[in-house]
Amino acid sequence: QVQLVESGGGLVQAGGSLRLSCAASRSIIRINVMGWYRQAPGKQRELVATITSGGNTNYADSVKGRFTISSDNGKNTGYLQMNNLKPEDTAVYYCMCKPNPVNTYWGQGTQVTVSS
Repeated sequence: QVQLVESGGGLVQAGGSLRLSCAASRSIIRINVMGWYRQAPGKQRELVATITSGGNTNYADSVKGRFTISSDNGKNTGYLQMNNLKPEDTAVYYCMCKPNPVNTYWGQGTQVTVSS
């Protein structure tokens, strides 16, 4: 089992930046996939970005060129750098990981609010 704790959310003006962190309770070296999802009020949870243990990344079209996902194995932490934020990026952001094809773990979420 893996516990995930997100941090770094907050209120920012449009065009600003935030960096979200996701601290895992154990080593992430062999975790197949780590990623970020978000859920805006009244909408379904959607993929933002993922990174595999091999370093391959995947992004939603809406964040390509603005968001960067990364991980630091030494700190057991994943990151989501968000630049040029837009009001439509406002949502609760959730960290997830899949240590294997069967199990998926989620953090508690962190609120990101972008004002216009």
